[in-house]
Amino acid sequence: MTTRMTNLISLLGVGILVCSLVADGVPEAKKAPQPPAAKSAPTETRDVDLAICLDTSGSMDGLIESAKQKLWTIVNELATAKPRPNLRVALYQYGNDGLSSENGWVQRLCPLTDNLDEVYDKLFKLRTNGGTELVARVVRAATIELKWSERKNALKMIVVAGNEPATQDSKYTLRDVCQKTIGRGIIINTIFCGNENEGRSTGWSDAAAWADGQYAAIDQNQGTVAVATPYDKKLVKLNEELNKTYVAFGTEGKMGRELQVAQDANAAKTSAPAVAERVAAKSTGLYRNSRWDLVDAVDDKSVDLEKVKTEELPENMKNMSVAERKKFVEEQRQKRADIQKQIREMNDKRLAYQKEEMKKKGLDDSKSFDANLRRAIRTQGETKGLVFESR
Repeated sequence: MTTRMTNLISLLGVGILVCSLVADGVPEAKKAPQPPAAKSAPTETRDVDLAICLDTSGSMDGLIESAKQKLWTIVNELATAKPRPNLRVALYQYGNDGLSSENGWVQRLCPLTDNLDEVYDKLFKLRTNGGTELVARVVRAATIELKWSERKNALKMIVVAGNEPATQDSKYTLRDVCQKTIGRGIIINTIFCGNENEGRSTGWSDAAAWADGQYAAIDQNQGTVAVATPYDKKLVKLNEELNKTYVAFGTEGKMGRELQVAQDANAAKTSAPAVAERVAAKSTGLYRNSRWDLVDAVDDKSVDLEKVKTEELPENMKNMSVAERKKFVEEQRQKRADIQKQIREMNDKRLAYQKEEMKKKGLDDSKSFDANLRRAIRTQGETKGLVFESR
């Protein structure tokens, strides 16, 4: 055998030995550390705080009815925005003789909350009564009582509507109150229920100007423009299926489910379009019930199915293993997502039909309570980086 052949065989033997050592777990060479897998960026959101202050004196039934009809329309307007709004709504009434004079006939009905069913429930229970309407007082109360968002670029708005001079408060000066409110980054939008020039001469337009807001005048007795469509009943059917995907749990479960069903019924008392708007709102990310619904709670990561107490679960889940719990909740989540998708597609058809019918009949809702509020939300939201879909 030649020397060259011997050297070649020796080299092959060393190679086999190295491969064997690597296979047995001996490192061939120290590997460079790998960078950690990139984490997906959290979904960007934008805080939106809205305080609605309604005059409930004896002559304001039309305003209250408009608010009942159109609250969900306002929610649906915000649902088109990107980044996704974290919507909280507060509700005040003022100018009602049934309220305490010590508080200037002002009452907070709801703090800032993401529980939209609670807001609608309080709104639906409003009743008018003659009284003294102190606009400065209710704006001041909303400014100092509510826990407004402190996040950068949060959209913070007070909407106050009424039909008497806005300058009646002898204890608090309207201008001072408005300037202090905008000083905290809270915009004031005013809606006068009456003649536009009368509203301008009685402080309503000034109040909005002092707090970077918008002024509007409406005829509250004209009623709302509500066009029924062939899709309204279909949306009601989808809503019935949607409600079946909610999994009530914990101490608030029973009450939360009952409140949801009650607000479906309240919307039905107003008009078919109002029901359709509510159903559409329930298909958006702004309608959340993590306090009482296990699907939303798990999605929001406020509940861990491995740690939730058995007694807090609904009867059909109490004997489930953790794996079975997770499977069941995920199945409900998927069913809900599918139904919500159908609702959104159906609602797009409804809106297109409604738009065409309004055009045919020469109907115009541009001066209504909700139309003015929606315009203000869009205009002011854009200053905070919100981008709205065209409608």
